[in-house]
Amino acid sequence: MNLRADAKMSFYEEITANKRMTYFLFFIFFIFIFALGYVFSFLMGSYIFVPIFGIIAIAYILVSYYNSDKIITAISRAKPADEQQFKQLHNIVEEMAIAAGQPKPKVYIIHDTAINAFATGRNPEHSVVCVTTGCLQKLSRAELTGVIAHEMSHIRNQDIKVMTMAAVLVGIAVLMSDFLLRMFLWGGLGRSRSSRDSGGWIMIAAIGLGLLLAILTPIIAQLIKFSISRKREYLADASAAQLTRYPVGLAGALEKIKNDKEVLESANKATAHLYIANPLKGQKLLMKNLFSTHPDINDRIKRLRAM
Repeated sequence: MNLRADAKMSFYEEITANKRMTYFLFFIFFIFIFALGYVFSFLMGSYIFVPIFGIIAIAYILVSYYNSDKIITAISRAKPADEQQFKQLHNIVEEMAIAAGQPKPKVYIIHDTAINAFATGRNPEHSVVCVTTGCLQKLSRAELTGVIAHEMSHIRNQDIKVMTMAAVLVGIAVLMSDFLLRMFLWGGLGRSRSSRDSGGWIMIAAIGLGLLLAILTPIIAQLIKFSISRKREYLADASAAQLTRYPVGLAGALEKIKNDKEVLESANKATAHLYIANPLKGQKLLMKNLFSTHPDINDRIKRLRAM
């Protein structure tokens, strides 16, 4: 098999492996939330709270889904990129949209000298690609094309839907956990004393399991969310290599991002997972690989250069 065929197989294998891992992580996610919901309902002795949680989740999904582009661009202080002033940027976005077989997304700019970019929106027809002015000033055309291809891949691979869903699941887990912990603190178990006494060890075990799940589920849910985010970054890197047929361009951009010491002023923890690289530079985390929204940038560069 020739070198071109080997490279083609490598990024298709990368895409397949990351999609499979994302589905598996969502499955684990649902298992934990289902377990917490079941124990919660058992202790309350009523299923009235299940539709309440469902209504809250649906409302949150709808608001996030239909307004994600407006919310994120406002939070990030991003502005529409004038087509004449940023002509090269618009040309590259259009080229990558054609390569991806997608409509051209809206193009936004963040006036900041840090090198970074993100994509958002509910679907390809309502999507946004945003880059900092630092990208335009410090990256070559090939490197900028790699960055745009990465963000276009997020849109094509429907990563925004995936991460919105993950955020909703985390929110539900935190809400249910908080409610259950307050119920324990207030002693307000829904079942009567006689029912609890008759249950004996079953009730004690349920209370113990419920308390354990109430404490651990939000933590585990966040870890799974971070893991999904990291997997989607690997997937977008591989997809970008597929679009450009030049993985070295994105690798070079990531190399410059790694060495860039400037902090993106408009970034925060709520939006950090959207960017091509973690914008919260200098943040020290225990167990960094578990709690990071992005995979190790050196590993991403190594994978791209190996393609």
